[in-house]
Amino acid sequence: MELRQLRYLAAIAAHGNLGRAAKALYVSQPALSYALKRLETELGVRLFDRTPAGVAPTPAGVDVLAAAAEAVAAADRVGAAARRHRTGGVLRVGFEASGAGELTTRARAEFARRRPGVQVVPKRFDWGAEAAALREGAVDAAFVWLPADLGDCESATVHTEPRVVGLPTGHRLAGRASVTLAETSGEPLMWTDKAPREWVDWWAVNPRPDGSEPLWGPKNDNVEEMLEQVAEGAAVCFAPASLAAYYARPDLAWVPLADAEPLRVALAWHPGNPLAADFAAVVRSLL
Repeated sequence: MELRQLRYLAAIAAHGNLGRAAKALYVSQPALSYALKRLETELGVRLFDRTPAGVAPTPAGVDVLAAAAEAVAAADRVGAAARRHRTGGVLRVGFEASGAGELTTRARAEFARRRPGVQVVPKRFDWGAEAAALREGAVDAAFVWLPADLGDCESATVHTEPRVVGLPTGHRLAGRASVTLAETSGEPLMWTDKAPREWVDWWAVNPRPDGSEPLWGPKNDNVEEMLEQVAEGAAVCFAPASLAAYYARPDLAWVPLADAEPLRVALAWHPGNPLAADFAAVVRSLL
């Protein structure tokens, strides 16, 4: 068994299709199919069922994928530890969408200025995944949208910002100075099943102040999919104000959400990682 094979498994599971996974891995589909068959033979279990739409993990595959993810994360930590001694070090900083607004970029730039020998690597994640990446060791520090499970990590709230509602430009609320939750109650709301339920409910303000549940609209896996569906009029979305600036589009309107709790962003990092602790100190110095 090789680490390369475990990375192949993760790509197949992520894409649900051998052709798309092969393209993402820059290998041929026959080579990927052969590698998967060899691994299944070696392990003595079938890892994926073939379906008309692609592939889906078997019960054995689900367990193997979880263990493979742990092994790949451990191998990445080994490489990161070696790089810290080979060079001035590597600091991997996770963030989601617009992160902590301009603080995200300012902090990386200031840290790079103070520690020029350290390579600062930004890593973007989709809904709620930056916290999991931090817990699993895929990043050393992360700007995390709360609420989130930060486990045994050190953390500090470093940024807050108001929320806005995203609308197609021709929407009845698009020209308003602000809107309330009640005024959006009849609108389908974008959501995702890729993030923890607590995170989803917080963003959707579920339940609403009157005890009602939002009108759930289409699901999405990332910010680009969300905005595309909002622009075409399938639903509205709730987002931080910085996302409206970072993802400005002529077919979208962003209106302040008057009575929603603001987003809080925490900087979280692994205790015992000196580079991450130094980065946290830089972030604090910029507040």
